[in-house]
Amino acid sequence: MLGACAALVSGCGGGARQDSGEPSKTFTVAVVHASFPAKQSIVRPATMTIAVHNSSGATMPNVAVTVDSFSYTSDYPNLADNKRPIWVIEEGPGVKPQELVQSQTVSPAGGGQTAYVNTWALGSLAAGQTRTFVWHVTPVKPGTYTVHYTIAAGLAGHSRARLASGAIPRGQFTVAIAPRPPAKHVNPETGQVELGAYPTPDSS
Repeated sequence: MLGACAALVSGCGGGARQDSGEPSKTFTVAVVHASFPAKQSIVRPATMTIAVHNSSGATMPNVAVTVDSFSYTSDYPNLADNKRPIWVIEEGPGVKPQELVQSQTVSPAGGGQTAYVNTWALGSLAAGQTRTFVWHVTPVKPGTYTVHYTIAAGLAGHSRARLASGAIPRGQFTVAIAPRPPAKHVNPETGQVELGAYPTPDSS
């Protein structure tokens, strides 16, 4: 999937190609941490985290994660863009780009953004090292959804990431987004404010 889009990368901006010098090699990786809250609610921020460990004996050229299902395809007629968000990405993986002029930051993308809409890359990853991808998102559409992610060793498809078993490193999260936050109440035994149950995604 990434390899088919390599031409896009070479044509974006005046910087070096993001797939430059990528070797034809397979790298063994491990997903040492992956989390995304299974229960969320509209407009309450959430965090998705994926940590990738390079278990091979060589430096990976450009560790990347592709995430599907942050958006859905709408069949509503006459839309300029039929892609609609389930989660708004407030900040993606990577260091925030420095502002060249004084301005207000709105939904900073993070330095890991690539020419691919749903792929983030955090550069080379030395043998035995771990890199953590973090997305700060806000859910905007109630319902139950499955978010899929895939790990890559580069952007051109020449370098391949594989688990120790030989399988492609991928995973998924099933998330229920409630139409409103859970109600708060005071626990009469402790006097502490606690959250009640999340409303079901199908409730109004």
